[in-house]
Amino acid sequence: MRTPEQILRDSTTIAVVGASRYPDKTAHAVPLQLLRHGWRVIPVNPYAEEIWGQRCYPTLAAIPERVDLVNVFRPSRDTPPVAREAVAIGASALWLQQGIASEESWAIAEAAGLDYVEDHCIAVERAVRALSKLAG
Repeated sequence: MRTPEQILRDSTTIAVVGASRYPDKTAHAVPLQLLRHGWRVIPVNPYAEEIWGQRCYPTLAAIPERVDLVNVFRPSRDTPPVAREAVAIGASALWLQQGIASEESWAIAEAAGLDYVEDHCIAVERAVRALSKLAG
């Protein structure tokens, strides 16, 4: 199993389930940092058409390209269906944001061979490790 740092280093395309349109929300600001540091960030929100200038998709299954990592901003109780969707689309990792944890989601990811992170902020990991996909 890869560490959070390895998962982030190895990922190019990140789908963000629960991405928010509202700049004052963590689910808006955190993924925006990843976008600004060179990752391809795809928002998943059935109530928005565009976030951060990126086309928004209603579900993971609707995304027409390969997703390396699924980053989740949803309540813990809502994460098992997201975990099943992440498996179905062939993502290699599932990352539940800080404050979000689910034994059932972990079991789903583990059974399918996905790397799994929970209760950990992806933007903190990026900042602490000084990770970027930008050249130079």
